[in-house]
Amino acid sequence: MPLRRALPADAAALAAVHVRSWQAAYRGLVPDTCLDGLDVAERARVWRERLTAPGAPVVTVVEDEAGAVTAFSSFRAWPADDEPAGGAGEAEGEGEGGHLVASVTAELSTLYAVPEAWGRGVGRALLAATVDAMREAGFREAGLWVFEENARARAFYERAGWHPDGATATDDTGGRLLTELRYRVSLFAESSPTS
Repeated sequence: MPLRRALPADAAALAAVHVRSWQAAYRGLVPDTCLDGLDVAERARVWRERLTAPGAPVVTVVEDEAGAVTAFSSFRAWPADDEPAGGAGEAEGEGEGGHLVASVTAELSTLYAVPEAWGRGVGRALLAATVDAMREAGFREAGLWVFEENARARAFYERAGWHPDGATATDDTGGRLLTELRYRVSLFAESSPTS
């Protein structure tokens, strides 16, 4: 399947995948009013800004046979201010590695696919390519945040060798408080399932 680096001209396509993925994956988890109110045009503006900003995230897209974007991922250096209250896993049960350091840790900030692509290997291929790009960029480990109740996504990442490290955060999404778990993976494990 064709993968390539996203361009600012892809902003609308990224937005459409982003909105459709959220509406399918988070139905029943995030309030319907929030999901139904997602605006592709507004998301396109956000993605255009992200793709043209200094220090833009690395965004990889997957295209179908017709050249339409069906999935995308993005990563960046782990944000220095993205630690749960009390620090990463320090207050209640220490995480396996404590704080994440931007110079060595990448954050997988998005990985979305249209529902028609689910279960077809698109996500696995995209995640593997993203992990390879993180390695090439010089990162040694990666982290991500995932909703605790998102069993499908958690199983997907766990099959690829990611694991929760004990850090949690609370996110107010559409007026509902949701717990997020931080997952991590070493990018240089001897037998990484994503390589």
